[in-house]
Amino acid sequence: MFLTFTLALTLAAEPVDVAPAPRVVGELVELKTDTGTLHGTIDLPNTPAPWPVVLFQPGSGPTDRDGNGGVRTDCQKLLGRALAANGVAVLRIDKRGVGASTKTLAKEEDAQIDTYAADVVAWVAFLRKDPRFTKVGYIGHSEGALVGLIAADKAKFDCYVSLCGPGRPLQEILREQLKKALSADLYKESDAILTELEAGRTVKEVPKSLTAIFRPSVQPFLISAFKHDPAKLIADVACPVLVVSGSTDLQVSTADAKRLAEANKKSKLVTVEGMNHVLKAVKEMNRLSQLPSYTDPSLPLHPKLTPELAAFLKQSLSAK
Repeated sequence: MFLTFTLALTLAAEPVDVAPAPRVVGELVELKTDTGTLHGTIDLPNTPAPWPVVLFQPGSGPTDRDGNGGVRTDCQKLLGRALAANGVAVLRIDKRGVGASTKTLAKEEDAQIDTYAADVVAWVAFLRKDPRFTKVGYIGHSEGALVGLIAADKAKFDCYVSLCGPGRPLQEILREQLKKALSADLYKESDAILTELEAGRTVKEVPKSLTAIFRPSVQPFLISAFKHDPAKLIADVACPVLVVSGSTDLQVSTADAKRLAEANKKSKLVTVEGMNHVLKAVKEMNRLSQLPSYTDPSLPLHPKLTPELAAFLKQSLSAK
């Protein structure tokens, strides 16, 4: 998620009984790189191979293969297993610097969005070498959607899904979010920092109240991300494209999804009514009512999400 869901982070989640996932086979996998080993889990259908497969890229921040980081949702684990139960294998990864892949990133300031994109290309090549899999698709959640668009030219996905992904440059979304969250004076300071980062210049002095977003160690990543416009990138994607948004997403608006879909005339746009950014069913567009979905992994996915994704993936990744 682009801007930390601060309300969720201020409250400790109570222990919960996690609902049982669909019966699928989970297989731990590794990918060797020049800077260490990346790790992931492949959710495999409980049917004979071969299967179509998708790479599921997490969103921003320290989000692991299950969809957890600063928040606890299990949204990616739930979706991976649900799709596997529908006949589509899913590789969920701990991206570079996160979870079991922590050692592949020595320092936070070494993180670059283009490095994540290069890892996507390598993971796709890994999947294509496995005879159990037929075609290879991609699902990017939140920032992961942008990562996939940067990688698309080299990865040559057989289909692409933006799941609550941005339709504008990241700095535009940050400005929109910060303007709603900050005082006028503090927003003015944040805007000045964003302007410097857009120009490729780091900022040494950051107000204490803004360090979570603009700390010096994360600025190189922001500079790298600000260079990319997802709508321009998706225009060149030739494989089948699905753009999915949730009507109650507090972080990425349905307008972003519309901008993405309009940029690729062959894409399909789906708005899931009552789905929020972490793929759960929430009717209200306010933080308090959304809080449980960010802290309680036992809450199921929105019931309409898996059928939409499974139908698109099975059609797009058919072996014909």
